[in-house]
Amino acid sequence: MIRKLLRKVFTPRAAKSPPRGEPARIPVAQHGIHRERVSSFAVKVCKTLQDHGDQAYIVGGAIRDLLIGHIPKDHDVATSATPEEVRALFRRSRIIGRRFKIVHVMSGPETIEVSTFRANQSEETDRLGRVLADNVYGTQAEDAVRRDFTVNALYYDPMTETILDYHHGVADLQQKTLRMIGEPRTRYREDPVRMLRAVRLAAKLGLIIDPAARAPIREMASLLENVPTARLFDEILKLLTSGNAVRCIEQLREEGLHHGLLPLLDVILDQPAGERFVWLALENTDERVRADRSVSPGFLFAALLWPEVTRNWNARQANGEVAQPALFEAMDDVLGTQAEQLAITRRIAGDIKELWALQARFNKRTGKAPFRLIEHPRFRAGWDFLNLRAAAGGVPQELPNWWDRFAHAGHDQREELLRAAPPDSAASARKRRRRRKPAGKGGTDEAPAPTTQANDA
Repeated sequence: MIRKLLRKVFTPRAAKSPPRGEPARIPVAQHGIHRERVSSFAVKVCKTLQDHGDQAYIVGGAIRDLLIGHIPKDHDVATSATPEEVRALFRRSRIIGRRFKIVHVMSGPETIEVSTFRANQSEETDRLGRVLADNVYGTQAEDAVRRDFTVNALYYDPMTETILDYHHGVADLQQKTLRMIGEPRTRYREDPVRMLRAVRLAAKLGLIIDPAARAPIREMASLLENVPTARLFDEILKLLTSGNAVRCIEQLREEGLHHGLLPLLDVILDQPAGERFVWLALENTDERVRADRSVSPGFLFAALLWPEVTRNWNARQANGEVAQPALFEAMDDVLGTQAEQLAITRRIAGDIKELWALQARFNKRTGKAPFRLIEHPRFRAGWDFLNLRAAAGGVPQELPNWWDRFAHAGHDQREELLRAAPPDSAASARKRRRRRKPAGKGGTDEAPAPTTQANDA
């Protein structure tokens, strides 16, 4: 009897079977979320489903964020209706996904993700326990058990303004704790991306990962190698554009998860020159997200991988390769390695390469080249990247300052800036290589002068 009592008292809460009874019903007088604070379109979706005889709640991140005073970026709805039934109720809607079928319901620029209550009974798993299909539908209580963290298992009924809380998620938010629903090792095997999500949510919400959920992460990190590259890329992108990228990367290091997630990221962060540039890029991204300004995934990944590009570029030039072709070869090398781990889309890869290619063109401040460059559609993004390089000490601050003055100057001022600009050292080196010694005094070309190299890393 005493042993049973001790086990009950000292067993970690996360390791217990989640409660399957009735949820706590928290009225608006206690939680303070009036329907006017949530998306009116999400309210309309819930009302349409409820009028059709189905259960429908705003669920997860939106409610969690509202409880801590954050403004939700999107709203998800959970319902007892099947995807096909949801699709039939909304003209502008579509079913997406195979592993996890959901419905996108659209109105103007807003999209509501509607998912059917799931039961935690899928038999489609791989040899490591990762769930391959998750379309077994169930009750709301079963759906709450299936969710990852207690703070994400909150259901808000906009009609009654009541929160249904199955796993004490509201209390965990108040206690600043990120707690796993169910046994953490099992949940990480089902979906290894939950380890990344734990880091992202803890950093974003200012929570402490519950020891029972944190302990297995380092030893189970290798499971991420089994995750499809497209899913891994999506989760990394969410992490880096969360507005807390700096803290997320620090937490990734603490949990031993940064190695192998972004190929070469561990190498970049372990080298002082590259590290300064990367941290400045992450801080810049965080500032933009918090100011509600747009963030370009291409710019962000270009910055993360730039130190490795410059090392490759410098090595090629040291071996005698011409600067511009050497840069393109370095770009292909780095992106090729990256593609083995993350499924970067063609569009984003194109943006990355364009930003990198522009950097070599900023060295040319003679002739017609500067006029052509400032007319380039990505000039401003390229200049932002150049300015970031200067802030990290990779190039002189005079270089982005000169281009800023040139871009905003009148015709006469531009001519004056061109006359005052130093010559392109790479072009000068090419001219010296073309110059020959007089006949009879040595016979062959002069030894080529070294081309300008990137100094960033």
